[in-house]
This record gives sequence, C-alpha cells and structure tokens, in this order.
Amino acid sequence: MSRYRGPKLKISRRLGTLPGLTTKTSRKLNRPGKDGNANADINKKLTEYGVRLEEKQKLKFNYGLTESQLFRYVKEARRRQGVTGLILLQLLEMRLDTLCFTLGFGKTIAQSRQLVNHGHIIINNQVVSIPSFQCRLNDIISIKPKSSAVELIENNLKNFKINEIPSHLRFDNENLKATVLDYCDRDDVSLKLDELLVIEHYSRR
Repeated sequence: MSRYRGPKLKISRRLGTLPGLTTKTSRKLNRPGKDGNANADINKKLTEYGVRLEEKQKLKFNYGLTESQLFRYVKEARRRQGVTGLILLQLLEMRLDTLCFTLGFGKTIAQSRQLVNHGHIIINNQVVSIPSFQCRLNDIISIKPKSSAVELIENNLKNFKINEIPSHLRFDNENLKATVLDYCDRDDVSLKLDELLVIEHYSRR
C-alpha cells in the first residue's frame, strides 16, 4: 500500500491531533463519513479491534509510514530487548525526517521528509537524502551550506510552536546544528496514543 496522499484534516478529525501530519485544524467537530451528522457517533462504541486499529492508524499517519514500513518497525522493536512499545517509538523518533521535524526544520514530518529528499540535510558532514535513515547517538545534524532551504528552515524555527527542544537533543540555534545525545523518553513524544495497543494489534497477525 502506498503512502497516504488524501485530505489530512479528514484524518485528524477521525483520529485526533496528529502533530506530524498537519498544523491545520478543522472547523468541523464531527468525525468524517457520517454526512455531516455530528451526533451519529455518540451512541456508537468501538470494538476492541477498532480501538487497536485507530491507535495503529495514529502512528501510521503521524509518521507518514506505509503499512509494510510500520510492520517492519514493530518486528524490529520486538527483536530488541526492553519495553517493546517504547522501543517502537524510539525507532520512529530516530528517523531523520522525524528528528528534523522535532528540531523545527519542517512544520510537519512530510515537509521535513521533503527537505531530506532534496538533499538539504547533512549528517556528520555528509549529505543524507534518505528520510528513514536511522540516526545514532552523537550524530550531528546540520543544514547543507548555501542550501536554498535555509530561509525556509529559519522561518519555520521562528514560528516553531514547541517551546523547547527535547532533552535527548542539543541544538545550536546560531549554527543550525543539532547533536543526538540519547534515545527519547516516552514524555518526549508529542503524539498522544497508547503504543501498547499498537503492539497488540500486530501480535494477532
């Protein structure tokens, strides 16, 4: 299945706030697909499968992943020692496009992915154009010198809504350089979801 290219506000109305998907908010309060009837879902209760599916969809749409990509991350998280749900989030947060979003280079993960794809981002003095690149501890993330995207990135940083950079990153605002100090904690993840339900969803496959 290819990456989702459809209306983003429709997804956020159904799943709630997804900071990595869009910065816009819809004026409509009801969930989509009910012909505008805001009260249609009040008496409808999701099944256990439906609840797990929605949590999985939050992860998928927020990080801009395909179904097969997310399943691979879940399998990798299971393989590693530790709390599977936290490891899954850490793997996703260590993607280069996600780190660029967390640092404020892009307004959304999709915009950050485009910056990476177009070769504007450097890791340890080498251009990396793979959004899914897994950054490691002590990696230095910076902007390509004389990049045409510097003005865009500076504007995004000025309008960055997150008050402070998470503790697992160190950011030099003057030189537009960041260092990965550690893996993120659960509290550093801005997306609100129950990652254990995602693991349960895939455990039944």
